[in-house]
Amino acid sequence: MKSIIKSFTLLILLAIFVIACKKQLDVKNPNQPNTETLKTENGIVAYALGGVYQNGFRSTKYGDGVVGEAFFSFVNGFHSLLGDETGIEAANVYANQVGCPDKVTYNGGVTSIINPGTPNRSTLVLREKNTNSSAGANPLYYEWSWMYALNNACNIVLENVDIVTFSGDAVTKKAVLKAWAYWWKGYAYSRIGSMYYAGLIVNSSLLVSPTPSGNYVSSAAIITESNSNYDKAAAILNPLVVNSTYTATLAKLIPDFCQVGKGLPPTPAMWVRNINTMKARNILVNKTQAAMTATDWTNVLTLTNAGMLSTDYTFTARSNSTSDLMSTSGGTIAAKTSGVAGSNTYKVSERLVQDYRAGDQRKANNFILASSPWIGNVDRGNAFHTRWGLKSAGNGIAGVIVYTNNSAAGLSEFYIAGTWEENDLMKAEATLFSGGSIATATGLIDGVRTAQGAGLAPIGAVTLVQAQDELRSERRAGLAFKGLAFYDARRWKVIDPVSAGGGRTNCWFNSSAGLFYSDCTIDYNYLDYWDVPDNELAYNPAAAGSAPVKNPKQ
Repeated sequence: MKSIIKSFTLLILLAIFVIACKKQLDVKNPNQPNTETLKTENGIVAYALGGVYQNGFRSTKYGDGVVGEAFFSFVNGFHSLLGDETGIEAANVYANQVGCPDKVTYNGGVTSIINPGTPNRSTLVLREKNTNSSAGANPLYYEWSWMYALNNACNIVLENVDIVTFSGDAVTKKAVLKAWAYWWKGYAYSRIGSMYYAGLIVNSSLLVSPTPSGNYVSSAAIITESNSNYDKAAAILNPLVVNSTYTATLAKLIPDFCQVGKGLPPTPAMWVRNINTMKARNILVNKTQAAMTATDWTNVLTLTNAGMLSTDYTFTARSNSTSDLMSTSGGTIAAKTSGVAGSNTYKVSERLVQDYRAGDQRKANNFILASSPWIGNVDRGNAFHTRWGLKSAGNGIAGVIVYTNNSAAGLSEFYIAGTWEENDLMKAEATLFSGGSIATATGLIDGVRTAQGAGLAPIGAVTLVQAQDELRSERRAGLAFKGLAFYDARRWKVIDPVSAGGGRTNCWFNSSAGLFYSDCTIDYNYLDYWDVPDNELAYNPAAAGSAPVKNPKQ
């Protein structure tokens, strides 16, 4: 059998991080894996680093350097397109069709532009190209592939860590490695369960169980498995204390060029808070806002109250001079969006810029307004024309965040996991939707704006509906380019057909004639959860009793 999961076995075995090498993530002899390496302390630590960063986020069987060079700009690029944070003209991996709305209506409802393809084109192209023969042209392949490679690497760590003889404080070293593996397994399952209609629970490596399971389970069951692994990591971390062994071991698991700013090794307490934030995300993004129950909101509030703080370190990806993990100019969504209007792969969505409140210095510092709209090929989409570009390193306004800095190696960064801003905005949302204090919730929103240098006055006394809209706006602005836009568009039902109460009204749009309108209605009609990739099913078909592997939504 040659499923996606199995095809990565040889690659991930030799994702050995060679500290003496110039390139930090160096895969050696992929066709001749040396499993004996895993039985030494240096070998398993090096593998635990390379197995995560190289095989979880960098190397894959297929690729497309035009749309994105690796996970952070490629996979998250699809999320950004589907969340109407960016648009795209490029047809590579059918990105322009996957992220193309069904219909745009403007000019007071007089003019409509239909998707240049057929109705429901986004869903149809995902299914037309979901064949094993499509290979790397299948958009569904990538996130699945990277996350199961990551999961399998972590399984290998867990299967070998207890047979390794460690020097010095062996108990702490083993604990850190186990927590590391369970954390990334939780992350991988979270990504699979939050994007695909079904998935596989694979908790033995293919070295131990060479025949992949065909027992597919629902996305909800995958999220349960994610939480289970997060809980295992937390159970290991909670009794740990920060000592030289803990810090040194964790530092060896993170590329040294990523250990900058908030990317420094987190303490056990910081790490557990990050786990709580990620578990809160698991709840929040996998139900529509209307489907959230009182218990759901209570659980999100409990987790975020114990979630990330503004002083916490987290896990980040960063560029370096040799582009070991990602390049300076192409490694993140924001990096691939920077430049004057229309000049880069991803195009700044007019709707994203619209979501900034008047006077927001983040808008002033990060975006460039062109004198006239950029108009791309009109047969490649109906909503990516834009007046806006994203400014690398910002426009020089002191104290205001910048979304990307491509000016030198080491300045381009992506937050792989949670941030305190996401945590506090989830806390604010749970407060608002569970009948809590409006003032408390808006105070949390104000806190994010202040920290990012937005320069906005406090929200003040507002109604519940007004506070909820401030929350919506701030998730768009405060979490821009962090890979969360699609999750929000899905749970807010923006991606649903207008006929079913979805879509977006009264929004900004540029026509192919170069005219700007502020009265646009967009009917996106996107698939909420993707089908299981045929690259997997072709060799690992669903067994009897499996959950459905295709989303019934048409």
